Amino acid sequence: MTENAPTVDAAAQSSHLRIDTTRPHTARIWNYWLGGRDNYEVDRATGDRIRELHPGIGAYARADRLFLGRAVKHLVTEAGIRQFLDIGTGLPTADNTHEVAQRLAPDSRTVYVDNDPLVLAHARALLTSTPEGRTDYLDEDLRNVDALLEHAAKTLDFDAPVALMLLGVIIFIGDDEDPYGLVRRLVDRLPAGSRLVLSHTITSPAMPDVDEAVTFWNEHGTPKLTQRTPKDVARFFDGLELLEPGVVSCSRWRPEDIAGGAEPDEVAMFGGVARKP
Repeated sequence: MTENAPTVDAAAQSSHLRIDTTRPHTARIWNYWLGGRDNYEVDRATGDRIRELHPGIGAYARADRLFLGRAVKHLVTEAGIRQFLDIGTGLPTADNTHEVAQRLAPDSRTVYVDNDPLVLAHARALLTSTPEGRTDYLDEDLRNVDALLEHAAKTLDFDAPVALMLLGVIIFIGDDEDPYGLVRRLVDRLPAGSRLVLSHTITSPAMPDVDEAVTFWNEHGTPKLTQRTPKDVARFFDGLELLEPGVVSCSRWRPEDIAGGAEPDEVAMFGGVARKP
């Protein structure tokens, strides 16, 4: 546990007052699709309905999680990154960012950021660390860039490269909120050599059931989602050095060896990794 843990515990107690168990919530549904237990009947019912509309939803939830693991492994072993700013953390499951990083480099530091009261209530599961490294958690909105980075600087050294992890979170930023400018503001505050890791659900004529599922969610759940095309997702990396194979289905970003060499199935979650020059 970090020295900040008591503050999180106090906030976690009060957060129960903000948790609405009568409406489905995306973090809990995502947890359900990943096989977790931190969800309610309303989340499971909605998750099952979305899976009826888009049967591949569970596969792309898992693909996004595996993409996180492969990206962190690359950043630690090939890029020498030891600092991670993971915004839009979601509920803890297996192989969280700090766990993957510290298995490979025990001195790695991770700051998780989320403004979901349920995630805050489970922050204890995230606030574990090797003795050599450190892990911390911020109850903050990604839109509050200045406050977020000010608090993160208590754990991370912003004079050294940082990996900015934005996995499945920008979908919650509407077009009227300037999502590209928001990501740029975050990246601009990072030193050269930092990395951006971003994934985003896509809309595509080849996957019409995804749009139907998102429409259903926006009618019944919270927070609302904004779909973007693969080309739109790639725009988040403008001005950065995009690593091969570019912005692709998360299942196809440097997949582990597969028997027979078959290419993994494409999922409606695209992602990429880029370096800040």
